[in-house]
Amino acid sequence: MAIGPIQLIVLGFTHPDFRGEVIAELEKLRRTDTIRVIDAIAVHKDPKGTIAVEHLSNLSPAEAVELGSKIGALIGLGAAGQEGAEAGAVKGAESVREKGGVHPFNDADAWDVLAEIPNDSAAALLLIEHHWAVPLRDAVARAKGFRISDGFISPFDLIAIGLVNAEEAQELHDLETAGSTR
Repeated sequence: MAIGPIQLIVLGFTHPDFRGEVIAELEKLRRTDTIRVIDAIAVHKDPKGTIAVEHLSNLSPAEAVELGSKIGALIGLGAAGQEGAEAGAVKGAESVREKGGVHPFNDADAWDVLAEIPNDSAAALLLIEHHWAVPLRDAVARAKGFRISDGFISPFDLIAIGLVNAEEAQELHDLETAGSTR
């Protein structure tokens, strides 16, 4: 399994009205091998402040074991060279089997988010792998290229390069920030 670039996305939801659409989209992206959800935590606070935390991943058990093995190998390699990599791969695979998946997020991560969200809202931390980018990343590496920077572009910045007009940019911005109270 080739591992693509990994990204952490934190989303907020004001007065959440979950109907399964977000999970359905993530599953659709998985079926097309576009992205994989390595781990995700959804944190919900009801109107009274009661908290619920849920984990999600769409890695198959075999993919989770292989990813855990690779993560363990990298940690072991850094700690003790080749012998450490071999021992780390075994430990990483065992850890994934014991935990039932790759779960780099734990409830402590969720608690950090809790301080930031008001009652009757939710937050989601998504650790995703951009699997679609594996061939592109590899081609860039073969050409001796490297990433200098990355980030999401504001819809308003798209006006300057002619991809959208001001009205379209405002519509995109409103869509992206519809639930925000800021």
